[in-house]
Amino acid sequence: GAAAAAGEAEAADAAHGSALGAEALAVCVAAEAEMAGRDAAAAARSAAVNELEGYILEARGMRSRKHGSLIDGASLEPMLDEAEDWLYSDAGEAAGCGELGAFLAALRVRVDGTMVAFREKVEAERVASEAALQASADAAAAERAANGEDEDHDQRRLKYPDRLRMVQKNKDEGTELFKGAVDVTQYRQAAARYNKALTHAAKFVDLSPDQREEVDALKLSLHLNIAMCWLKITDATNHLDQAIRSCTDALALDGENVKALYRRATALEQKKDYEAAKADLAAAAQIAPDDKAVPKLQQRVEAQIKRQLDKEKKMYGKMFG
Repeated sequence: GAAAAAGEAEAADAAHGSALGAEALAVCVAAEAEMAGRDAAAAARSAAVNELEGYILEARGMRSRKHGSLIDGASLEPMLDEAEDWLYSDAGEAAGCGELGAFLAALRVRVDGTMVAFREKVEAERVASEAALQASADAAAAERAANGEDEDHDQRRLKYPDRLRMVQKNKDEGTELFKGAVDVTQYRQAAARYNKALTHAAKFVDLSPDQREEVDALKLSLHLNIAMCWLKITDATNHLDQAIRSCTDALALDGENVKALYRRATALEQKKDYEAAKADLAAAAQIAPDDKAVPKLQQRVEAQIKRQLDKEKKMYGKMFG
């Protein structure tokens, strides 16, 4: 009888323990789901903040584009300053995804109002440029057909002057496209010509030291030009990574090239990698202390680093205050 009673007691304890274990597990699962929900909400809010920050940065850069003087800068700049101040204010910090999205939508409308003349001019040039480019492409295709030339599959062992002419021809075509570009389509076409020039530059054989120096100088220029194209092909999600890669390729040929350092820093700033941008700009400033563009970008990057630190301090203050 005693043994049976003891067995029943043990069974009851086991059942109770099992119930507690299941209850604890349910609590853990619920807590984990709640944390996952908070993480997802934080990620969504961070994406909304990044989109707003990116738009403000892009809008600031519009006046440096071709015909940017047609933008009403007197209205635009205070508008962007006001938007940035709101974003980093207590109200902006407390805003959720919906409020951030509504703020961005309203800002886009206001910014567009400062760019009416600019956009009309760009569109008119785009239409004219498309027509001219098509005519040029048709003429070039006819010329290649007449010469029996297929540059994409050219494996001929051309003599140095002949191959050099093909490199220079594609480079010049790329530069002509770049100078006349009014949107990302033309910048892509320019980049394609520069890349074609690089393809030809890789096919030189038996170069003398002087010839190698000349080819490397051409390659350096092409990498720098491609980087500039990618900085302007803003509709490609990887355009900043491509610009950085081209600058790095240029620096492999000339480790002290200020243009490569500056353009890579520009891309890094737009990726919000401010410390890496700061390092490239410090190197550029040391190599070319009289360059006027470098200190301007340095000031902007330093301001972003300070803003980031202030933001973190405020966040930690709220967390532990």
